Amino acid sequence: MLPFKKILCPTDFSEPSMEAVRAANELTLHFAAKLYLSHVIRGTPGVGLGRFGEGLDAFDIVGYEKALARDARRRLKDLIGNIVSNEAGVEVVVTLGDPAKGILEIAEKEKVDLIVIATHGRTGWPHLVTGSVTEKVVRHASCPVLTIRMPRKQTTG
Repeated sequence: MLPFKKILCPTDFSEPSMEAVRAANELTLHFAAKLYLSHVIRGTPGVGLGRFGEGLDAFDIVGYEKALARDARRRLKDLIGNIVSNEAGVEVVVTLGDPAKGILEIAEKEKVDLIVIATHGRTGWPHLVTGSVTEKVVRHASCPVLTIRMPRKQTTG
């Protein structure tokens, strides 16, 4: 298990996930590991099946998903140098599908030693409706998973 040689850090580009990217960067530098910086694009729901009218039938889903992938790669590459150290060996990975499943598939394919992932801290109805990607990854990953929470804001008074 130790030292970690391959670390996976999935991001949805949210503020909590940027904290996870920072933590993964520190671990990558500490262990001289390779960092896999990833984003999983949720698949486009059943548009174009004829149920939504003729205008949507002509919508180019494949082109749209390719544009999302290009944008995700650009955003991940922007993190390199801004949050991720130039000293770290980094590979950008973008896939399409269910986020939890996609993260687990990347981890298996790349044989990572550690997954560093943010937890958004959703509870109640939002958690019940959407479930938790992080929770699914923690339950099903074959390697250790480090969850990163947003630092609590300090209040004065």
